[in-house]
Amino acid sequence: NVCVRNGIPVVTTFDQGFTLFLTFLFYTSYHLSRKPISIVKSELHKNCSTLIRPPNLNGTDNETWCDWAPFDQDNYQTLFGAVDNSFLVAYAIGMFFSGIFGERVPLRYYLTTGMLLSGLFTCLFGLGFYWNIHSIWYYAFVQAMNGLVQTTGWPAVVACVGNWFGKGKRGFIMGVWNSHTSVGNILGSLIAGVFVSSAWGMSFIVPGIIIASTGILCFFFLVEKPEDVGCSPPQHHEDNEKEPLLQNSSVNEEIFSSPGLSNSISSESTEEHTEAISFCGALRIPGVMEFSLCLLFAKLVSYTFLYWLPLYISNVAHFDPKEAGDMSTLFDVGGIVGGVVAGLVSDQTGGRASTCCVMLIVAAPMLFLYNHIGQHSLGTTIGMLLVCGALVNGPYALITTAVSADLGTHESLRGNSRALSTVTAIIDGTGSIGAALGPLLAGLISPTGWNNVFFMLITADILACLLLSRLVYKEVRGWCGHSPRQRG
Repeated sequence: NVCVRNGIPVVTTFDQGFTLFLTFLFYTSYHLSRKPISIVKSELHKNCSTLIRPPNLNGTDNETWCDWAPFDQDNYQTLFGAVDNSFLVAYAIGMFFSGIFGERVPLRYYLTTGMLLSGLFTCLFGLGFYWNIHSIWYYAFVQAMNGLVQTTGWPAVVACVGNWFGKGKRGFIMGVWNSHTSVGNILGSLIAGVFVSSAWGMSFIVPGIIIASTGILCFFFLVEKPEDVGCSPPQHHEDNEKEPLLQNSSVNEEIFSSPGLSNSISSESTEEHTEAISFCGALRIPGVMEFSLCLLFAKLVSYTFLYWLPLYISNVAHFDPKEAGDMSTLFDVGGIVGGVVAGLVSDQTGGRASTCCVMLIVAAPMLFLYNHIGQHSLGTTIGMLLVCGALVNGPYALITTAVSADLGTHESLRGNSRALSTVTAIIDGTGSIGAALGPLLAGLISPTGWNNVFFMLITADILACLLLSRLVYKEVRGWCGHSPRQRG
């Protein structure tokens, strides 16, 4: 890609790489600040009978003297679920509005504000340790506010990357770039693990400072789109489209079948739209509904692991909180590999839906095996965590990145470049409903046994696969040489 600045041709590869690096850093910090709660859980409530009680500690129940109130009660798992869902429900609700704001507010200001506020609320949770706060309402409120402001991140960073990178190898590029999710989880686990056993408040304060610092970097260095530096936008569509999901078909024509809308779109087919797409207009883009609902169940599985895996490892394999947190990072390491492989395969085959479906099908039996044999030995634990992480996070990563960018720059939009953030928010917002349901259900089901939790996860995985069946059928027909029927 070449643009002209001051009459001199300039290659934009550096600008693309720098934008990719910055947005990677930004969303790494978002996930880094979300992870500490899952590490700290096993410190807020642990088995006090295995510890030596300090001689100067008086007036405390012998069975809960080492726990942090209010998580020292028998219903501690329900309370953990409530704290998790304060964040996730607020995140899911806010995400549907975040994309709309993201299309209308400069992304640089939007991201900066979001990261600064997220740093504030992350620190406030940790300050509960130093301020000796024992109210569930305080922690739930801080998490809810943090969930709300963190919705600024995903639509904005995907929109930035989508602005700079065209169709081409988008699946592979965004698959590698999407490793920020797992890198953030890993760093968040390691940072929280350093402080969890001594002063768990710092497990939140340090990540809070980090995300606030990246917000300042965003304000000074982020370039939202090529036009801001005098370059032309990338090519979002190929002349000979190979992906049946995104082909110009009869389905696409039905998107704008409302009276009067089709004519207005056709008359402007060669012009750049200046108005942001409506919520309902984004929903009518082919594939948005299917991928959104699929992500709901895929993200349910992923976020249940995100919030409950360290506690599961601690309870079942009897690791201490730091060791359990460190071990849980292997799931995210597998997620990095899964995201890259999913992007690369979908680029080569042109089958985004088929790639997701195959990985989801294989993930179901692997989750079953992990629950039954995953803790038999250290080697088995490591191997199963890597495989499950790749299979669970691969489809999730592909849908939230390349698929969202594909649909947000869909050729049926006739050049509307302001749909990307809204489409991304719809897909990730629907997925976030699953992200809220997963940890909540895990908190309610886990007292009956971890086997039931895994049965719930396997069921969600199968449902995610089934929701893509129509799109997979279209892709397979495209590979077999069946072109879609055109109208008129």
